[in-house]
Amino acid sequence: MTDPARPDVAELERVELEQTLEALGARRFHARQLFRWVYRKGVVEFDRMTDLGRTLRATLAEQVRVSTPEVVAKDVSTDGTTKFALALGDGRRIEAVYIPDLPRQTFCISTQVGCAMKCAFCLTGKMGLARNLTAGEIAGQVRVLARELDLLELPFNIVLMGMGEPLHNYDATMKALRILADEHGLAVSPRRVTLSTVGVLPALERLATEPLMPNLAISLHATTEDMRERLVPVNRKYGLKELVDACRKFPLKRRSRITFEYVLLDGVNDTDDDARRLVKLLAGVKAKVNLLPLNEAAGIPFGRPSDARVDRFAQILTDHHLTVMVRKSRGRDIRAACGQLIVEGPEKSPAQRLAGLMNGN
Repeated sequence: MTDPARPDVAELERVELEQTLEALGARRFHARQLFRWVYRKGVVEFDRMTDLGRTLRATLAEQVRVSTPEVVAKDVSTDGTTKFALALGDGRRIEAVYIPDLPRQTFCISTQVGCAMKCAFCLTGKMGLARNLTAGEIAGQVRVLARELDLLELPFNIVLMGMGEPLHNYDATMKALRILADEHGLAVSPRRVTLSTVGVLPALERLATEPLMPNLAISLHATTEDMRERLVPVNRKYGLKELVDACRKFPLKRRSRITFEYVLLDGVNDTDDDARRLVKLLAGVKAKVNLLPLNEAAGIPFGRPSDARVDRFAQILTDHHLTVMVRKSRGRDIRAACGQLIVEGPEKSPAQRLAGLMNGN
């Protein structure tokens, strides 16, 4: 059985690992070797780290550990999207998704077990929040997916769009990104990372000061305060106007833009007037808009608009010189699309029970 009192290499940035090794009587440079084994090669067994001395390997096996999420289920969609169910050290489960868009391949990873934001169109929000993930559990998903898919030596993108609100778990999320960016590990540039948030304003203001800056995606979904409060309850605390004002002030590199995600719900937020209000709302913001026709699922009380309605909404935005992309749903047949991630635990939420009945389980 793993001893939780032993330092966990998975939870340490390289500087912290150097300090841990020094305390064990080892040289600091061994941290670079450990990072290469764990992150670049996907090896977590110390006896396999052959460029470390035998005595050091034995010491590490006795004194430290490397916790790693365990793949307990894997579903492959007809479009190649793969959903992984991962078990954590305490038995909790999360989901992460691989989206095989060549030449760019993308990992969609989680930052919490469940989510506290309660967005009305999202199954994950129906779970509630069980707990935050640690930095090691967030970065560990990337290690596991890269190893499972044989992508450790290839470039990939990361989107923090799985289970949870990244800025609600700010410190662990940013530490995970620093671990993943380390040049002796996976060396994932922040330019290849997108952080999606509903707009937790104090944390968004902290993010604006970070030296390691991921791409930013704002989950908007409405053009009036009343509608956004219905769809995204956090709007009652951090309003739409304040959120967009914060985006106007957010520091962006040259040619960079903030992505605004907008889930289209049939007859709710998909009218011509909604589109025109969205144009006015984003005036003066370096923005691009991702339109996401709803991924319908049992437990979500909304419908998907027609293709004609989606096209009309997008056309109004482009006619007013907004950059628009209609996102293609991936993995809908395995419930891996946006808003569909929900783990099946022993205590199921009403949404989980309904989804199970609809699927014949």
